[in-house]
Amino acid sequence: MTDTLPIAVAQFAPTSDTEANLEAIGQLTATAAARGARVIVFPEYSSYFVDPFDDSLSENAQDLDGPFVKALSMIGRRHGVVVVAGLLERATDEQRVRNTAVAVDETGLIGHYRKLHLYDAFGQRESDWVQPGEPEEPRIFEVGGLRFGLMTCYDLRFPEVGRLLVDAGADVFLVPAEWVRGPLKEHHWRTLLHARAIENTVFVAAADHPPPLGVGNSLIVDAQGVELAAVGTSTDVAVAHLDVGAIERVRRVNPSLSLRRFTVGPR
Repeated sequence: MTDTLPIAVAQFAPTSDTEANLEAIGQLTATAAARGARVIVFPEYSSYFVDPFDDSLSENAQDLDGPFVKALSMIGRRHGVVVVAGLLERATDEQRVRNTAVAVDETGLIGHYRKLHLYDAFGQRESDWVQPGEPEEPRIFEVGGLRFGLMTCYDLRFPEVGRLLVDAGADVFLVPAEWVRGPLKEHHWRTLLHARAIENTVFVAAADHPPPLGVGNSLIVDAQGVELAAVGTSTDVAVAHLDVGAIERVRRVNPSLSLRRFTVGPR
């Protein structure tokens, strides 16, 4: 039989109540784990979110070893899963925060990523509130025979991020997001997720906020751009069973990565 790894995307709307967010994460994790998931992806800003942004962001930022990450690890331990979620992390700039994706298992933090490309577009200015991450070697972690890399929301519009992850060995991109609604935004979201999967021959799993702020449509795409599972506009989870051997088979037929004539480096 084919070896598979069940993973889930969990869609919900984080608020300014961190404890309520953790309760929602716990409930959705229980649902996903009951459906067999071993890795569960939650949205960007899962620890704390307000719209519009204000000074409360920095007041509610935490460290990587703070109570939110510890609580996620307890949830992961309870259900025997890896949990990935967005954290407001304390920054070196006291007036801003880091927009950080964290991955935890029962032992604690196993990976994190600080958002590189901030959402200074479509009339928004994320950089007024968020300090960007620094380009660095991706932190890849392994579960069930697949290697996972992290990116966040607006990073989807920069294919170089995916190239760095796949060159570091990632088989799966996990994408916490708050993809803001607007004209054609749902089309952009779905197109970019499929494109990042196809061009890198990887699985992509992305979790968004539901409407009215996000577009919803959290989904999982395979290495040929086929949508495996998705959530519409509700608070829910979707589970897909990733074929562990699929990446090797797809790349044998379509060796586009090995045929590249350019590499990617930081600017």
